[in-house]
Amino acid sequence: MKRNILLFFIVISASFVAIKPVLAEAQQVPTLVLINNVNIFDGKTETLQKGMHVLVEGNLIKQISKEPLMVMQTDNVTIINGEGRTLMPGLTDCHWHSMGAYMTGNPFAAGLGKLNLVAAHGSEKTLMRGFTTVRDVGGPVFDVKAAIDEGLFVGPRIYAAGSMISQTSGHADFRSPIEVPQSYSRDLTPQERMGTVAIADGRAQVMQRVRENLMHGAAFIKLMGGGGVASPSDPLDVSQYTIDEIAAAVEVAENWGTYVTVHSYTAKAIQNAIRGGVRNVEHGQMIDKETAKLMQEKGTSVCMQPFYNDEDAIPLPPGSFAEKKYQQLLSGTDNAFKLAKKYDLLIGFGTDSQGSPALAERQGAQLAKLTRYFEPWQVLKIATSQNYEILKRSGPRDPYPGENGVVKEGAYADLLLVDGNPLEDINLIADPHKNFVVIMKDGVIYKNTIQ
Repeated sequence: MKRNILLFFIVISASFVAIKPVLAEAQQVPTLVLINNVNIFDGKTETLQKGMHVLVEGNLIKQISKEPLMVMQTDNVTIINGEGRTLMPGLTDCHWHSMGAYMTGNPFAAGLGKLNLVAAHGSEKTLMRGFTTVRDVGGPVFDVKAAIDEGLFVGPRIYAAGSMISQTSGHADFRSPIEVPQSYSRDLTPQERMGTVAIADGRAQVMQRVRENLMHGAAFIKLMGGGGVASPSDPLDVSQYTIDEIAAAVEVAENWGTYVTVHSYTAKAIQNAIRGGVRNVEHGQMIDKETAKLMQEKGTSVCMQPFYNDEDAIPLPPGSFAEKKYQQLLSGTDNAFKLAKKYDLLIGFGTDSQGSPALAERQGAQLAKLTRYFEPWQVLKIATSQNYEILKRSGPRDPYPGENGVVKEGAYADLLLVDGNPLEDINLIADPHKNFVVIMKDGVIYKNTIQ
């Protein structure tokens, strides 16, 4: 009797071993999404490809065809009738702050727990506006990024820089004057302990902070290279970090196969950064012709923001130090965009929204403002394939290796289906909740309002 029971369990165990590979194989069958009858903006060209059919397999665009595509209707197949709507790549923001965009008030005064919760909350809203990728240029966003990538939270792809590296008295130094001077072996500030900022002076300290960001998984490095509005000590016109200090950061980043970007508004600060080997500039509102020519010569890209004295202007106390600096940079926006266009610089689009959920919600509306300088198709190109040219400078540190920002066979399936033609009416992107009827990231449909 005991022998028969033993043989029974051996047979049952062998059966499970035999069928386990079959079950595993069945679970790996990729999902299919067939999107029929759409007009495609591919992220690069001004002419729509009309009457097209697109097959998504797993997380990639498998096939694009003028002829109808056939798939068997099974549980893993979703068929969407586009009915002549516009299919385009997901939008991107090359200057985003996940931890601060949906924070009401000063994000530098919040603890890490609240920052993570607000970032997770805001990330879902960001994706549901059609922004499938953001380039996070400062903050301890690595855990939120990992949770999104693992499917625990909904949100965009995140290219993260980690802590913003600043010199003493620089744009990320929020200490008050009575807190300095401090010992060279000083304690870290609360913001440094959380990984929001890193204050470093001299080659050795700069190199250490860069390496720490890379250890956390940074896709690129951000230095504060000039004055800023929010910081309490630095005028807007100052140049920060010496060329040698900048070069130290660049050397470490390049050893890891990635690049350094620098927060800079003024011509001098940008020129110093370029001479130090920096490959991208954030903002650039106060560039001049000489600087634009140097950027063109060196292939330096610039992530720009449509900052104007309009409905999206940040309210600051009249006459305050911050308000005066803000007005100074606003006065340069128009000229900066015109110079960047004239010298054919690689321009990226970013919003730099912080401390205002209402402003964060206007991400698409801010993008639409670029029609002051570009045709609608060029605006969309900037926020899709062109932004990705900057993102892909991360090289082997790219957290999402593969082609994106385009509608192309073999590219990631980060896609939007727009109810209308944004190449004719760019303001469609300003109301994504109404006009983006399908939102897909990595082959997963997060919104589908087509019956």
